[in-house]
Amino acid sequence: MSMLTMPVSMSMSMSKPNHDVCISRHQITSCHVVSSVRQRPPYTPNSILDAPYVRVFDTTLRDGEQSPGTALTLKQKLLIARQLVKLRVDAIEAGFPAASRQDFEAVEMVAKEVGNEVGEDGYVPVICGFSRCTESDVRAAWEAVKYAKRPRIHMFIATSEIHLTHKLRKTRGEVVEIARNMVRFARSLGFDDVEFSPEDAGRSDKEFLYQILGEVIRAGATTLNITDTVGYTVPAEYGKLIADIKCNTPGTQNVIISTHCQNDLGLATANTIAGACGGARQVEVTINGIGEKAGNASLEEMVMTLRCRGEHVFGGLYTGINSRHIFSASKIVEEYTGLNVQPHKAIVGANAFAHQSGIHQDGMLKHRGTYEIISPEDIGYQRSNHVVIVLGKLSGRHALKSYLRKLGYEIDEDKLDNVFWRFKALAEQKNRVIDADLIALVSDGVSKKVDIKVTENRT
Repeated sequence: MSMLTMPVSMSMSMSKPNHDVCISRHQITSCHVVSSVRQRPPYTPNSILDAPYVRVFDTTLRDGEQSPGTALTLKQKLLIARQLVKLRVDAIEAGFPAASRQDFEAVEMVAKEVGNEVGEDGYVPVICGFSRCTESDVRAAWEAVKYAKRPRIHMFIATSEIHLTHKLRKTRGEVVEIARNMVRFARSLGFDDVEFSPEDAGRSDKEFLYQILGEVIRAGATTLNITDTVGYTVPAEYGKLIADIKCNTPGTQNVIISTHCQNDLGLATANTIAGACGGARQVEVTINGIGEKAGNASLEEMVMTLRCRGEHVFGGLYTGINSRHIFSASKIVEEYTGLNVQPHKAIVGANAFAHQSGIHQDGMLKHRGTYEIISPEDIGYQRSNHVVIVLGKLSGRHALKSYLRKLGYEIDEDKLDNVFWRFKALAEQKNRVIDADLIALVSDGVSKKVDIKVTENRT
């Protein structure tokens, strides 16, 4: 595909809010989002004072690092944690302390350094350690995160029949007893913030989920994380699961319900949004959607979905994320993990705000709102109020004329027609059309028939 990136200045005009692209608690200036001030609710482990507020629990440093081939250094983990603070995530799952000495040290370091940095607005993130339901794991988690101002443990045990039978080889009663005892043990160590996950909840019997979740609430759990561990559910199904748990589990009015959706069927973000609509008020996500197997729900997709559609589609749901740090967070995670973001990735992909089709280019040059529902500046991608046009074989006359104007050429329609068709022929032969090629096309006489020579691309 022939490509030539072009910034073209655009003047912005004020427009009335469009309900189709309205952002929760925001005003819209053309295709730009201008955030209004919305105070983050005070943090209490088991409740949220503002009902539409959705906590963002980032697990890039734990589940994200489980991506095959990924191994972060201590320094890289600390730098990512600091970037998460800039984003203003509510909770950072810093790792699995019992997994290795390095994991323990990483969680401890994040707890000591990031977990004690209080912002001017009083913001400080929860620092969470991951744990199986064993005393040694729970104790390791406490020793690692106890230095944070807001320490949390996230413990899990499987609840689906396939896991009970083939992995744990335990009865339902035994699993309930283990879960209840480990929540109590965590509380006895000093944890006031205890998150419990029934692993593979998406394939678990609902009645059993109601039972075990009710028991861990009574034992002192403050957050119940409903895991779709293998990405098995679909949005309507997962949203109903969350709603059913809230309705049928005693004590859920005194805890936070959380989502954790894997992306095996490509539905992680959609399921997460459905879960929030079903009553979940914490979402577990990762930067760029990285994670085990096909990955997790993507922080950037979930956040921007609520910003774009939260007010009029999702009942006013909103987060406390500073979205202007999304792009830099994506780039840092991409660099440190070595997991390249695909060009067509929503929100942060290289092509997310690029336009090659002639019809799209024409619309964008007239008004950015024609083909963009969010502005790249809202995620911290600075294009200096320009539209990014990619010239290729699908580009139209309007885009070519605008680019030539950028190069200093004003061309009448007759000559433009001649240049345009020779440009199209060249674009079909080259991987990349450079400025020198366009200048050569313009410099040739209008009536002169020239053989187009495909030159080697040079970087």
